[in-house]
Amino acid sequence: MRKIAHIINPFNANPSSDLYTAQPITFESMRRAKERVSGRVEVELWSAQYPEDRNMIPEGFLSTIDLDRSVLDLGTFEKSMKLPLIDDIVRRLYNESDAEYLIYTNVDIGVYPDFYEKVNQFIDEGLDAFIINRRRLPEHYTEVNQLGEIYEQKGKKHPGFDCFVFHRDLFKNFELAEVCIGVPFIGITFAQNIFALSKNYCLFEDERLTFHIGMEIFKGRAARDYFRYNRKQFWKAMNSSLNTHLSSKKWPYADRILPIRLIKWGLQPSLPIRLGLKLEWRRYFG
Repeated sequence: MRKIAHIINPFNANPSSDLYTAQPITFESMRRAKERVSGRVEVELWSAQYPEDRNMIPEGFLSTIDLDRSVLDLGTFEKSMKLPLIDDIVRRLYNESDAEYLIYTNVDIGVYPDFYEKVNQFIDEGLDAFIINRRRLPEHYTEVNQLGEIYEQKGKKHPGFDCFVFHRDLFKNFELAEVCIGVPFIGITFAQNIFALSKNYCLFEDERLTFHIGMEIFKGRAARDYFRYNRKQFWKAMNSSLNTHLSSKKWPYADRILPIRLIKWGLQPSLPIRLGLKLEWRRYFG
């Protein structure tokens, strides 16, 4: 039986934060989706957390070794936000689970009941990695007992990347630098690793498999110093050993004619046009 392991990073959110109400909905949606495939697919639900957030580990979830560093250990910032590093989270899953396929999602991303069923189907079709874009739902969903209503909602498309599924062997060559979560550049960095290293990936932009409470496309501007930090880490990852595997031929829409693909890349916030232009130059001029 195939084993799939899915990790999130729960934490004690401030009651004024939308994550305060979103997290319980996420936890329960994952448990229900796991129950749906019970006996057909083995799904492990994992938590990577700081010691002070252990009380937030959901029932039915396995816990990794506690996280022991944050972005605050790596830079000086005007406002103190203890944000974990994406590599620390995923590496714990890789080290502590022997699952064939690994999944990372942000903690505010819920899943529809057939999520793991469809993930297993996509794997059966030969994909070694894929990205699933979320559906945006109205903000009035704040309670776990509203999941029945949530499941009935089709929602609206969202262009950002926040759900990543990949074969564990790919992670051996991942280069995520010291990008922290909760700030732009996490999805971009993760996606570039999948584009570069996967032999057969897919970007699912229209599937109704994951959801986010809130209709906004951008959640608001990140603090400038955190934004600059993550941007620097993104380019560090792109200029690492991953660089030799980067190619615009592997990007979404690469089969379109040049003007169309440049427009598509420019309209997709998770495809950095600056990198795309560099890769296009390398593609045609070496």
